[in-house]
Amino acid sequence: MTLALPRHTSDPVPARADRDRRPDPGRGPDPAPSRPRVLSVAGTDPTGGAGIQADLKTFCAHGAYGMAVTTALVAQNTHGVRSVHVPGPAFLRAQLDAVSDDVEVDAVKIGMVADEANARTVGEWLDDLAAAGGPRPWVVLDPVMVATSGHRLLDAGAEQAVRDLAARADVVTPNLPELAVLGGREPATTWDDALCQATSYAAASGAVVLLKGGHLTGRTSPDALVVPAPGPTSGRVPGAATVTTFDAERVDTPHTHGTGCSLSAALAALRPQRASWEEAAREAKEWLTGALRAGAALRVGTGRGPVDHLHRSAPVPRG
Repeated sequence: MTLALPRHTSDPVPARADRDRRPDPGRGPDPAPSRPRVLSVAGTDPTGGAGIQADLKTFCAHGAYGMAVTTALVAQNTHGVRSVHVPGPAFLRAQLDAVSDDVEVDAVKIGMVADEANARTVGEWLDDLAAAGGPRPWVVLDPVMVATSGHRLLDAGAEQAVRDLAARADVVTPNLPELAVLGGREPATTWDDALCQATSYAAASGAVVLLKGGHLTGRTSPDALVVPAPGPTSGRVPGAATVTTFDAERVDTPHTHGTGCSLSAALAALRPQRASWEEAAREAKEWLTGALRAGAALRVGTGRGPVDHLHRSAPVPRG
C-alpha cells in the first residue's frame, strides 16, 4: 500500500534562547523560567503507569513543570484497557486554549488522540499558536496507533489525521508497528528493515524520527534518531538522512507498561534544557533504561507493571 505523506513544512526552529518571548502587558520583562513548562496532551491511566499520569511523573523527574490536557478518559490497569470515554473536540480545544491563553508552553508531548476529530483539533491548535507569532514550543508526537496486542486503535480517517499531525511535530517517536502504519508498510522484523522504514518516512515527511526498537528481540535494545536532510524531497534517496543510534543492553523485565509514553515525555522535557535532539534523546534513553530496571521494585499491579519514573531522585528502599 502506498500512502501520500504530508510534508513537514515548519521552518528550521532556532535555539530556544534565540526565540522572541511573548510579552506580558501586566509587568516588565519576564525573566527566564526556573523550569521548562511542558504540556502533555494524552489519555489517562488511573493506575498511573501510562498516559498523562506517566507523563507528569516523567516531567517531574527531569526538572520540568508539567501540565496536562486530557483527550480521553481510559479505564485501564496493568492488564489492559477496559473502557474509553472521549469528551470530544470542543472540550479538548477548551482545555488547550485555557493553557496557552495563560501559560507560555516550552514543549508539548502529544500521545493518545483517540479519534480523528481530536487529532484535527490538536493540529488546528498548533497552527493557531504558530499564526499568533509567539514562541513556538518544541513538539514531540508519540503516535499511539497500535495496541501491544497488534490491534489497530484508530480507523483510517484518524490514522491519516495522525499523519497530518506528524507534519507539525519536531520529532515523531513510533514503535515498529506504528512506524509501519505511518508509512503504509508491513511491520519491520529486523533492525536494518526498521532503519530503512524510518529513513524513508523521515525523507518523505520531513519529520525527525526517534525509532524505538523495543519490539525486536536480542541482547540489545537499540533506538535511533533519524534526521532527514534539509531541502525538497525530489530525487532524494532514503540514505540522505543522518542516523544516530543509541544502544543499550535489553532489560529482561515484564514491567514495561508506559515505556513509549515515558520516553517521548522525557524527550519533550529535556529538549528545552539541551542543545540538540541528539543530546536530549541520548539522555532520555539512558533514563528509561534505568526506569525499566527499577520497575519490579514498585510492586504496582499484578499484570505488566509500570517503570519507575523516580528511580534516580527517590529510589525504592531495599528491604
